[in-house]
Amino acid sequence: MEWSMFADLITSKSRVKLLNIFFGNSSEMFHVRELVRRTGDEINAVRRELSFLEKKGILGKEPRANRIYYSLSKNYPFYFDLLRIGVKTVGLGADILRNKAKLGKIKYAMFSGKFARKMKVEPDEINLLLVGTVVLPELTLLIRAEEKRLNTEINYTVMSEEEFDFRKKRRDPFILSILSGSRIMLIGDEESMLE
Repeated sequence: MEWSMFADLITSKSRVKLLNIFFGNSSEMFHVRELVRRTGDEINAVRRELSFLEKKGILGKEPRANRIYYSLSKNYPFYFDLLRIGVKTVGLGADILRNKAKLGKIKYAMFSGKFARKMKVEPDEINLLLVGTVVLPELTLLIRAEEKRLNTEINYTVMSEEEFDFRKKRRDPFILSILSGSRIMLIGDEESMLE
């Protein structure tokens, strides 16, 4: 099973699989049979976990025609906290953390909040910023795999610490536009990055 913070905290393997699906596709809705297919679990186990997650308020359900679809509930008080965990444990965020040593010396890595929430991103907006000494071929492999999975292009920027600090001090509009938006930190301290 892939490394997951959810697996560290939750003993139900079916629940971990479901949470990984929902947080890997945070803006999508799923029918029970689709979740059974994706998890490989028995339908009763999936239904039991969906019922549990719905009662806790983590998932919402919506009837459509003769089917019921489930999605993450943005009304859940810890939705954004779980989203931050999900971004680090599923997809590109998990790949970056798992391959951190191969990627070089990364001081900061962050996703834009829009990208993390699977919202529409403008073509000139940056989805991912990495600051440090980054091994670009390794990073490119991870990004290409995620682009294929998501079927969309990922806009990313890599820069050295010196360039980042210089551009930040000069109040470079490009850097300010990145830093003024919402973000989820993968690596590094957000406060020191913003100083």
